[in-house]
Amino acid sequence: MKTALAAVVLLTAALAANAQSASSSFFPQETETAAADASATRDYLAAKERWHNELAAFARADQERFPGPGGVVFVGSSTVRMWTRLAQDFPRVPGGVVNRGFGGSTLNDCSLFARDLVVRYKPRQVVVYAGDNDLAEGRTPLQVLDSFARLANAVRAELPDTRISFVSVKPSPSREQLMPQIRETNHVISAYLNLLPNSEFIDVYTPMLGADGRPRPELFRGDKLHMTDEGYRLWHAVIAPHLPSIAPGSTASLP
Repeated sequence: MKTALAAVVLLTAALAANAQSASSSFFPQETETAAADASATRDYLAAKERWHNELAAFARADQERFPGPGGVVFVGSSTVRMWTRLAQDFPRVPGGVVNRGFGGSTLNDCSLFARDLVVRYKPRQVVVYAGDNDLAEGRTPLQVLDSFARLANAVRAELPDTRISFVSVKPSPSREQLMPQIRETNHVISAYLNLLPNSEFIDVYTPMLGADGRPRPELFRGDKLHMTDEGYRLWHAVIAPHLPSIAPGSTASLP
């Protein structure tokens, strides 16, 4: 157990250092760098094909009204996409809120689209929710951490002052068998963020559990995966203190 924990600490330290420096030192050999770049390109092109309709919808929305810089971008899976009142729930965020959730996506997908769905909007903060689909597909907590670190690295490389927030993987009743992996994922990503300046881990996992330590059923729809309005109200209460806000009575920088 101590060996495993030591490995996690070393890995998170290496990933955090890579995200801060955005340098090539993480892949010291040029041949390894070229191979990694080629693999990333193949993965990106495959993901663009797989998510063609969703990306096209985002492009149409941008053509109608391109978000101004300095707002907050929420990116992630269907939990973000289905937060249809996201902008209304955070009306006093300077620069506004941009929803770039796409249903069924993984944290790996989000890392591939970091520039398309985050960097291009030049936000002051990005809020990420994904990871449970990765675990459901069989990825390990450390693989999920690696995906998040790649996303953070891509954002920091071009937007060094942007705050990076990760919303913990939620405890869905339909995925209760994955809760040990969910807890470990939350643990290693939290440890990683502790080493990354201007970042934070937002814990929704704990308040979504009942006194019996199991997911609170009233927070979830009939599919036991997606959230009810009550679930989103809980998320709003937890996340709101972590977002920038304009003081009441001021209209400066409101969208």
